[in-house]
Amino acid sequence: MSIEQTSPNRPDRKPRVALVFGGRSSEHAISVSTAGSVLRAIDRDKYDVLPIGITHEGRWALTSDEPARMAITDGRLPDVAHVAEGVDGQVALPVAPGNREVVLTEPGSAPKALGEVDVVFPLLHGPWGEDGTLQGLLELSGVPYVGNGVLASAAGMDKEFAKRILASHGLEVGRYTIVRPRDWESEEGRAAVRERAAELGLPVFVKPCRAGSSIGITKVKDPADLDAAIEEARRHDPKLIIEAGVTGREIECGVLEFEDGPRASVAGEILVGEGFDFYDFEAKYIDSSDVKIPADLSAGELAEIQRQAIEAFEALGCEGLARVDFFLLEDGTWMINEVNTMPGFTPISAYPKMWAASGVPYPELIDRLLGAALRRSTGLR
Repeated sequence: MSIEQTSPNRPDRKPRVALVFGGRSSEHAISVSTAGSVLRAIDRDKYDVLPIGITHEGRWALTSDEPARMAITDGRLPDVAHVAEGVDGQVALPVAPGNREVVLTEPGSAPKALGEVDVVFPLLHGPWGEDGTLQGLLELSGVPYVGNGVLASAAGMDKEFAKRILASHGLEVGRYTIVRPRDWESEEGRAAVRERAAELGLPVFVKPCRAGSSIGITKVKDPADLDAAIEEARRHDPKLIIEAGVTGREIECGVLEFEDGPRASVAGEILVGEGFDFYDFEAKYIDSSDVKIPADLSAGELAEIQRQAIEAFEALGCEGLARVDFFLLEDGTWMINEVNTMPGFTPISAYPKMWAASGVPYPELIDRLLGAALRRSTGLR
């Protein structure tokens, strides 16, 4: 199904989409790969596309429109610096309400207007993008954008507050403890952290509280390894979460907002490749792990995960899209692991695959997300 779109500002031309990707987080490469997949799938007969990459240092740059150069290939991770069209130019998105013009500034030259954008597709993963920071900039400038707003993005990124909100709605989230920066600054505080972790039993998973793509996560099966796991997570985020390990199947479900409200996709089951203890970064993006779609679930199990996925989506105030990750426990109950407010769109990512299996192929998925953003106003909506 194709949905006709026109520019809300210029009905005589196609909507202009700024794809923003890369960024300063440790998920930079995944974001670049996601952008390459979207560039490959977006309908060029319906949309003009302006790819804008953010480097590790935070510089915004025009990039080449070459999806093949943005893929993860033979274990090589892509980088905005490799696809940027210039090393000196700096792209500025609009920062004044009502001004949607994109400007390129270069040293020694007058600013060059690149035209107006109608909608931004933020494809950033992790802090400084997926966490509500870019969404706040776009809200200030009054530019429509795909996906979740400031609050849902920030809450979804912070595992502590996501769990608090979900638990307040009666959704099961499992046992955990939070390690704040000050908790690890004294020996007394470290001892208290070790004691709280011990109360969770073994194994535990030590994670950065505000990161994704399984980066910085360690499965701890021996108390002697806890300190090193905490130090590894602290390289990515000074705030950590330690979660009790659970035994169950890892099942994912996509949520997409339609005109009549959010709907849930078929589910997918993570099948961790041989030799991996859990679904870490290498297992997810480099090696042989896979997501089986659709997952082998009974009709009742599928209906329940879909119900809970939509409830989690609405509990966090999500808009547009989200992927909700669950554990199906041995006793047949469901536990939410996390809610991803900007799921990956790489060639191996579960979210677009689950929707394709649900009757919404990748190009239509992109079209629906852009259409919803173009219809929606910014600010208090």
